[in-house]
Order: sequence, then C-alpha cells, then structure tokens
Amino acid sequence: MKKKMNWIVSIILIMATIGTIVSILMLLRYRPIRGRHSVSLRHFTLLLLVYITVILSFSILYLGLELLGIHVLKEGNACVGGSVSHLIEDIVYFSAVTLLSVGYGDLVPVGIGRFIAIVQALFGYLLPAAFVVTSVLHVTKREE
Repeated sequence: MKKKMNWIVSIILIMATIGTIVSILMLLRYRPIRGRHSVSLRHFTLLLLVYITVILSFSILYLGLELLGIHVLKEGNACVGGSVSHLIEDIVYFSAVTLLSVGYGDLVPVGIGRFIAIVQALFGYLLPAAFVVTSVLHVTKREE
C-alpha cells in the first residue's frame, strides 16, 4: 500500500512540474491579437492563470513531499502538520507568498524545501519580466 501511495504521489509531482513548465512556455509564446493594444486583457488573464498554475504546482510539490514524509516546511519550531486541510492551507499560503514576495517568515522552508522555495521565488521574479519582454517584442515587431 505504501509503494502504491508513493507511486501516485510521484506521478502527481511529475504532472505538477510539467504543468508549471507548460504554463511558462505558454506565457513566453503568447502574442497579443494583431490590431489591438499590445497589452491586452487576454494577456493579463494569461499571466494570472500562469501565476495560479505555478502556485498550485509548487503547492502540490510541497504537499507531495510532506506526504512522502520529507518535511519541507516549519511553522515556528515545529514541522507543519495537523489535519490534511490545515496542511493544504499552510502549503498553498506558503507557495503564494513565496511566489509573490520573498515570504513573511511565519512558515520557513527546511531541507530540500529551501531549494524549491528559491526556484519558486525566481519564477516569481521572472514571470513579470517575461510578460513585459513578450509585450515589448511584439510592439517592436509591429512597428518594423
């Protein structure tokens, strides 16, 4: 039973990673509709969906590691835990705060969680840059 659970969690972690990569590629390849403003509502909506996907993907990664018994987060001096709903709430909160800022320090990554949080924070800084770069490149190409 434990092997089956580990196998399922591993598949979910792989799917979350692939989802994050695909979302970022969609953002980089997306071009606003010709004849409209270079930064459209559709472009902002895509950026929002990419943010949500990345937050949830990293949340699934943290949750999967926690369910495998690899502690990645601490709250105060204790590992994050309790009921599953509290664990999910803490993990999604930590993921969003790490992506959108550098964190508040109420939940702290430990072990491999530190590396994952660094990667997630880098994504948080690169996503707006990718958004701006794709918009500027589109405007530059249109003016040529």
